[in-house]
Amino acid sequence: MTTAAHATAEDLARALPHVLAAPKDDARVEWLCFRPGFNQRTFPDRLTLTRAQGVPGERWLTMPWLKLADGSPDPRIQVSILPRRVMDAVWLDRRNTPHPGDTIVCDLDLSLENLPVDSLLQAGTAVLRVSDVFNDGCVKWKVRYGKPAKDWIVAPGHPDLRLRGILCSIERDGEIALGDPIRKLR
Repeated sequence: MTTAAHATAEDLARALPHVLAAPKDDARVEWLCFRPGFNQRTFPDRLTLTRAQGVPGERWLTMPWLKLADGSPDPRIQVSILPRRVMDAVWLDRRNTPHPGDTIVCDLDLSLENLPVDSLLQAGTAVLRVSDVFNDGCVKWKVRYGKPAKDWIVAPGHPDLRLRGILCSIERDGEIALGDPIRKLR
């Protein structure tokens, strides 16, 4: 890897085989992130997940980036899951660059092939549904992790890999804690 603050396109190309070799099922929660407001993050040991409020206290309920026609928050973006191997490839300067902000980070293959839209995931005691909303990495991703990291996500053939992770709705209320399994429900 480069010693610069951002990974290069070459670094990311070298990282791709490792990213694609992530487990297909039964990952463990490695990071949890709580975001009460813009650019605010805490890293609790556990989170409550609810259909009605998303992650209670998070900005999804009051400041969602995607809304339904009636102006209410779109449930398809209640929870975001980022592959740990992608996070490790792009988040090089952990001292001066914020954590990506995804609710859950785990070592799991989040590709469309492995987790088609509407797949159900057991996440602790909660159940999540994989959304059809593509997570293409916002402008903040590009600023924080560099243009190559943004381009990597949307490069030809890469959108179906879901390198930026997946977005999910909460289908069953529950709690998730560090170390809890994330498993596909059959």
